[in-house]
Amino acid sequence: MRLLPFVALIASVGLPALAASAAPRALQPTPPQAGESQEDGRLKQLFHDSDEASLIRNPINGLFRGDMRHADRLGDFYSDAYIAAEREAAKSDLDRLAQIDRAKLTPTNQIAYDVFRNQNEMALKGYDPTIVALTIVRPMDHFYGIQTFYPEFASGKGAAPFNTVVDYDNNLKRNVEYARLLDEAIVRFRQGMASGVVQPKLVVRNMIAQFDNLLNGSVEDSPFYDPVRQFPAAVPATDQARLKRAYATQIRDVIVPAEQRMRRFLAETYLPAARDSVGLSGMPGGDRLYAYLIEQNTTLQLKAEDVHRLGLSEVARILKAMDVQKQAVGFKGSLSQFFTFLRTDPRFQPKSARQLREGYEAIGRRIDARVREQFSLIPKTPLEIRPVPAFKEKTDAGGSYQGGTPDGSRPGVFYYNTYDLPSRYMWEMETLYLHEAVPGHHFQISLAQENTALPAFMRFGGNTAYAEGWALYAETLWPELGMETDPYQRMGGLNDEMLRAMRLVVDTGIHAKGWSRDKAIDYMLANSPMARTDATAEVERYIAIPGQALAYKIGQITISRMKAKAKAELGAKFDPRQFHAVVLDTGALPMPVLEKKIEEWIAAEKRVA
Repeated sequence: MRLLPFVALIASVGLPALAASAAPRALQPTPPQAGESQEDGRLKQLFHDSDEASLIRNPINGLFRGDMRHADRLGDFYSDAYIAAEREAAKSDLDRLAQIDRAKLTPTNQIAYDVFRNQNEMALKGYDPTIVALTIVRPMDHFYGIQTFYPEFASGKGAAPFNTVVDYDNNLKRNVEYARLLDEAIVRFRQGMASGVVQPKLVVRNMIAQFDNLLNGSVEDSPFYDPVRQFPAAVPATDQARLKRAYATQIRDVIVPAEQRMRRFLAETYLPAARDSVGLSGMPGGDRLYAYLIEQNTTLQLKAEDVHRLGLSEVARILKAMDVQKQAVGFKGSLSQFFTFLRTDPRFQPKSARQLREGYEAIGRRIDARVREQFSLIPKTPLEIRPVPAFKEKTDAGGSYQGGTPDGSRPGVFYYNTYDLPSRYMWEMETLYLHEAVPGHHFQISLAQENTALPAFMRFGGNTAYAEGWALYAETLWPELGMETDPYQRMGGLNDEMLRAMRLVVDTGIHAKGWSRDKAIDYMLANSPMARTDATAEVERYIAIPGQALAYKIGQITISRMKAKAKAELGAKFDPRQFHAVVLDTGALPMPVLEKKIEEWIAAEKRVA
């Protein structure tokens, strides 16, 4: 289990954002397809019933899908009742699934059956009391905490709609729940203090800094006040005056006091009790939790030691490829000196945020001109390019993606970070766009949610190994898409691949081998040209969210290995457009399910005359 699942997914790959309309939007069971049996209908009804029940327990997931039926609620995900309900739902869904004969399903629905079973089995593992005892008492961190997500969501600049009076009033109700959740998080933190399961001091200090940023300024400076700075025409003048007063009063009397209580608790009570160690191995029960997190994030039962060795092997391979690029540009020093050159030479440092934006827009145009050579499936959802919001840019990734709506009324967004501008090296721009935008997360997320033949949990759900594995795989398409023809941009691509390889080493080093923060940072700087700012943010991310960083390379290796197998067995019949369609057209699959699907496609292609 990962608390705040919607925040976790937004942080890594993004969820579908809201539609412009505030009308309720309930999904119906997916319509019958040609050749489907009664058993297929039973399966689809199970998926529909499960999704409807989940949206009641997790209303904010509906908001991100444009379903406004429960738009006045955030959810109650810190409570014992919520945890019990999620556990019981997973058990009930598995019981109903077991009554359906998989052999009587269509091939596509057999895949859906397998994914649904895998997800619920993993959910049950996460809601095991021994795991819950290690997670619920650490309800927030500086990466997935509600304070990293909700202020933007409620600001009018995030996913929540502000088109009608009802939208504005719903936001006021959600804001009350935000304040309540902060207080409930304090209760959970106190339980952890009693059991000895606490966050690292480093994570706590980062959270304190985030609340300092949120509390800096007047009521009118608050992101929670932003929605009432400007109203749409649909909001009458009398309501505008009322809402301005209501928002100002709520910020002053409800939101700010709740954030102050959390900030004071973290600084005065929790920080002294927090642990000095940064890895899970230094926390009671940490080894058990880390083993679960490895499986949850990679969808594979891997041992930390094996992941660590794989990472070391990949780092060694990529270092050799980096040396080739060093020679290609005629650099005469060592590879370490080349890294320093790439970090420090002014030619690689953007002069302005505008230069970054225009650079990414130009890269997008170049990729769009070639992408149909590799893809038969192109999403309808438009893409926008925006800077990371200032209040979270210091601790945010260099780039990220948030999905749009299935109907295209709200675009997907590629966010680029302008914090510490000299460290946003221009040699990394092409690979970052491939990963976060096209054909990375934007393709993967948009194509899934646009496919109305899929059940909702496959359109809007997923797993990190697939989502991030696909995005890293998308980076490997640079030759086919005409990218990284410049040796420095190719070095940027290798640097990004090196980052994901080092994550295997560093994440397991921190959480299974007792590595310190500084040792992890030094390792990353010694094996790549990434900036210290980025290396520090990366390491502190791994400390806050153990295991998540392992998914990228594990997923990419799986997809690349299956592509190589398809090429070897199909020879001249191999079509990359068909391969990519097979990978993408059923949403995010666990790695074992994806491998089985590709193997069956290869076999079918070989049978075609």
